[in-house]
Amino acid sequence: MAGETLEPTRGKLERTLSQGIQALYRSQLGHSTSQALCNLLDNKLIIVVENGLTQPEKLLAQNGQQDLALQVRTQLESLLELPLKELIQKVLGVGVIDLLRDATLETGRTGTIAILDSAPQVRASNYKSKTQPKPFDS
Repeated sequence: MAGETLEPTRGKLERTLSQGIQALYRSQLGHSTSQALCNLLDNKLIIVVENGLTQPEKLLAQNGQQDLALQVRTQLESLLELPLKELIQKVLGVGVIDLLRDATLETGRTGTIAILDSAPQVRASNYKSKTQPKPFDS
């Protein structure tokens, strides 16, 4: 029907979030990540950022200051919490109840699980997953 707006697909929301997270790292930390992967699973959002550690964190970790590097990471994550929640809410149209975060100094990856107050509205996709089993024809 004319004038009707379609809900975005899950993939579109995930791509928009990925781009927004990379922009957030650039604008708030002056740091370019190599990739931000987002996976939306009902009322949970999983975020993995490749090359998420800043140069000072890497320098500390490489010079035997892992504890200090983790303290810096914890402080940076605290500073990014509100803008990240706002980005998720803006893109998905639902609130964030909790953010669970961790980082691995050895790989430079950071991970976040956002617990949402409800599952966002998404349009069904025509994409057929290669990993989903086909239904049985009885």
